[in-house]
Amino acid sequence: MPADEEGQTPLGHRKSEDFNEWYNEVVERADLCDKRYPVKGLNIWTAHGWRTMTAIDSIIRKEMAESGHGEVCFPLLVPEDQFRKEEQHIKGFSDEVYWVTRAGGNDLDVRLLLRPTSETAMYPIFSLWVRSHADLPLKLFQIVNAFRFDTKQTRAFIRMREFHFFEAHTCHSDFEGAERQIQEDLHIMARLASRLGLGFLVFKRPDWDKFPGAFYSLAADTLLPDGRTLQIGTIHQYRENFARAYDIKYEAEGGEHRHVHQTTYGMSERLLGAVVAVHGDDGGVVLPPSIAPIQVVVVPILAKETREPVIAEADAIARELQKTGLRARLDNRDIRPGAKYYYWELRGVPLRIEIGPRDIKEGNVVLVRRDTRQKATVPRVGMMPEVRRMLDLMAMDMTARSVSMLKSGVRDIFSLDDEHADGILRAGWCGQDSCGHEMEDRLGAKLLGTLYEKAPYSGRCVVCEREASEQAHLARTY
Repeated sequence: MPADEEGQTPLGHRKSEDFNEWYNEVVERADLCDKRYPVKGLNIWTAHGWRTMTAIDSIIRKEMAESGHGEVCFPLLVPEDQFRKEEQHIKGFSDEVYWVTRAGGNDLDVRLLLRPTSETAMYPIFSLWVRSHADLPLKLFQIVNAFRFDTKQTRAFIRMREFHFFEAHTCHSDFEGAERQIQEDLHIMARLASRLGLGFLVFKRPDWDKFPGAFYSLAADTLLPDGRTLQIGTIHQYRENFARAYDIKYEAEGGEHRHVHQTTYGMSERLLGAVVAVHGDDGGVVLPPSIAPIQVVVVPILAKETREPVIAEADAIARELQKTGLRARLDNRDIRPGAKYYYWELRGVPLRIEIGPRDIKEGNVVLVRRDTRQKATVPRVGMMPEVRRMLDLMAMDMTARSVSMLKSGVRDIFSLDDEHADGILRAGWCGQDSCGHEMEDRLGAKLLGTLYEKAPYSGRCVVCEREASEQAHLARTY
């Protein structure tokens, strides 16, 4: 591959040979982030990276609006006394919070913390907002930054100490209403993942790994090319646990005061990390058309004697694309075409249109897909439907490849002594915590849980050999 206009060479690491180093390199070379901020675990969102992330946010906001959620924005700082009202929550996050103890030259009477998540910030206010059954369901969300002092190795978008966070919080009159909300959240997750081209599985986490304070937790996990899984979304059923701690009650029709039932649904910039990891290649990032800041780049093939008419035609094409609602860019920089190809491929632009003197003479343009680099020569007149078709086909193919990789990465095991490859290991489980922990210890993997949509199963637990009616899924994780 050629160098770009700054003389940069292709990626120094191959995805198939050293996934970790490839990932660390590509997120910066593709101009998604800058890791040089002088606080560990806090990266800078570059313009290209931020536009990509906010494109994901726009899909989420549309889903939230259509499902009746209102967007709010709560303060970053949480008082310690509110944080300590839910003791299970404390156990889950107390070692990860950032504390604020001074303001100016004064010690604070009540310590403050930077939100690791927002239950303890929102729920004291929910107790003021919810008064009667007419206030329910209360469905709110926010997209904010959250902070957790994670001691593990940081990785852009995948494990950060300050991260871009979506969280939806709902209150319902009863358990059944909260369960219906969880079903809605699962449908939203499926539609979002489809737009991002990501296959995923939903697991009910084991009790020892559920969200602090939750009745149960569901997690959406995708499989990365190195055989590890990445959690890209979580949904929690709280029942009345937080409502009792924060006294969130409503007056029922008969006058009785009852605690609400609550759910949360959370996702983060890990969505972008998954897109990079799953779809990227040795040429850089491959962005799904739905979130690409630039969906189509038009590259004129220039020669001195035909420079002006070719640029004029390329500009006309870019403007036509923009008028149809596509995010298009004309690249008329005075550098070699190969350097332009490298530049835009590295940044993940889904489709490239090439046009030169011969194409103009023959009335054609050349379309090039980013994911397969497949080329197609199509008539210039009436090319817009073909552009749309190619973008739609690319999106479908990206999803199909991810789903196929996920399916092929699930392997059944019948003994803890078997040889185990990377991927998701599936084994009979009696449901006892002790057997689950032994699986984790012996396999060197995390027990992701059992499938939320259970398939019929009859077998024996790989640890104790008692009868098992479900299968545990285990994997190495990020």
